[in-house]
Amino acid sequence: MLEQSEKLNPKDRRKKIADRVLAEGSVSIDDLVRDLGVSQMTVHRDLDTLEQQGWLRKVRGGATAAPNALYESNTRWRGNEMVEAKEAICAAALSVSEPGQAVIIDDSSTVRPLAQALSSRGAYTVITNSLQVINDLADDSDIRVIGLGGVYHPSFSAFWGTTTADAVRSLRADIAFMSTAAVDAGSCYLQHQENIVVKRAMLDAARFKVLLVDHTKFGRQALYRLAPLTDFDLVVSDAELPAEQQQMLKALGVRYELAAASG
Repeated sequence: MLEQSEKLNPKDRRKKIADRVLAEGSVSIDDLVRDLGVSQMTVHRDLDTLEQQGWLRKVRGGATAAPNALYESNTRWRGNEMVEAKEAICAAALSVSEPGQAVIIDDSSTVRPLAQALSSRGAYTVITNSLQVINDLADDSDIRVIGLGGVYHPSFSAFWGTTTADAVRSLRADIAFMSTAAVDAGSCYLQHQENIVVKRAMLDAARFKVLLVDHTKFGRQALYRLAPLTDFDLVVSDAELPAEQQQMLKALGVRYELAAASG
């Protein structure tokens, strides 16, 4: 193993590290040093690079794929979290849409199942900054896809930034479906300013706004405020949403629905 690892170039070595963190959730520096046959300094440099690229979060003694207030997890990691709840939430949210509409779908892992489900529902125009959604719908002759360009972020499989936001502002949609990293004190929060500017433009461009968010996002913290929950016409969560969070939504006058996972 040591002899094979020594032949890895920096790019392949970092891919190996990222794949391991995403598969296992976390890894220690000592384990990486031993398994890759490189120095601690090399591992530290690799983790710094991967953190800057958004693949992982460097912590004391190692790295993790779990999010915090400043770091949003990689798309691959998020796509494997709360899968049944996300699918149930998307199934419930679909009821507010109908064929012929123009819908905005953001780059969140929560909303991706909704995009995939549109294929069986007829003709739609889908506006999105998600490369995954573009690829999911690319071969569907009933769906017209408008891809929002901008700066591409590989670890999130998405286009973010002012160029993307400007593209959204030139359009108008019937519905915007989006998610968020955290819900706290009656507002939505995200970790990246480049994402904030895009999602705010999406909210402004849509007549009807739907927030899809599983119960684990409530009570979390992230750095940048996206919008108050009252900016959304509907909030869809899962049946595990705690009673105190439901009371919060009621007190704010927010319309919400809870989706039960199948089975």
